[in-house]
Amino acid sequence: MKSYKDLDIYNLAFQYALDVHKVSLLLPKFELYEMGSQLRRSSKSVKDNIVEGYGRRKYKQDFIKFLIYAHASLLECLSQLQMIQNLYPNISVSSLIENYDALGGKIHSFITYVENNWKL
Repeated sequence: MKSYKDLDIYNLAFQYALDVHKVSLLLPKFELYEMGSQLRRSSKSVKDNIVEGYGRRKYKQDFIKFLIYAHASLLECLSQLQMIQNLYPNISVSSLIENYDALGGKIHSFITYVENNWKL
């Protein structure tokens, strides 16, 4: 692994953040700065925490801590998407919900891998 860009979880989180950004712009105007902004921030936080954790990978506990932050941001994003799905059924977010569910599992598995096997 030469870069955080080699991590599957980073690449997926990056792509999903782009997808979330586009979907958030479909919200009603009054939601763009409330729910839309919160959704965009949480989705981008997933990828950013993976990157920051990778930057601290020499310190295993820091790496794990930031991966846990990434997972927590993912859960926040998922919660926002579920709210949108219920409030605005005309905005399709079901595929994003599925994608984030799967990514959550991958991040969890990577945390377990780092906890048990991480060596520099």
